[in-house]
Amino acid sequence: MLQPKKLKFKKIRKVQVHGIETKVYNPTLGTYGIKSLCSGRITSQQIESIRKLVSRKMQKFGFIRLKIFPLFSVTQKPAEVRMGKGKGNVKFWCFPIKPGRLLLEFYGVNDALAKEINNIINSKLPLKTKLIKFI
Repeated sequence: MLQPKKLKFKKIRKVQVHGIETKVYNPTLGTYGIKSLCSGRITSQQIESIRKLVSRKMQKFGFIRLKIFPLFSVTQKPAEVRMGKGKGNVKFWCFPIKPGRLLLEFYGVNDALAKEINNIINSKLPLKTKLIKFI
């Protein structure tokens, strides 16, 4: 599972996702990309399952580059615990996604396989994605 090695503070404030992505929407490497169409958050388990499925589908012919990493912890207190007594334990790590965010890039595959990879990613993630072909 993906999580940061070292942080100054392990438990962070809740992250609100507003607006459209303005930083990571252009390609740096690759001919295809997967872009999000709506906002949400992706957990480290979902990122790992996407990475495994795409690499299995490519069968050592292509290269994948993930553009997201789970940096934010989500905490939860146990069931039937009274109010107060501090913040709960870390339950999982996630990454907040804005619409227009480039999730991953890949190259070395044909158009049909790229569309199939996009369908697999759409079924695994809790948000809608779109396949983009770079020139």
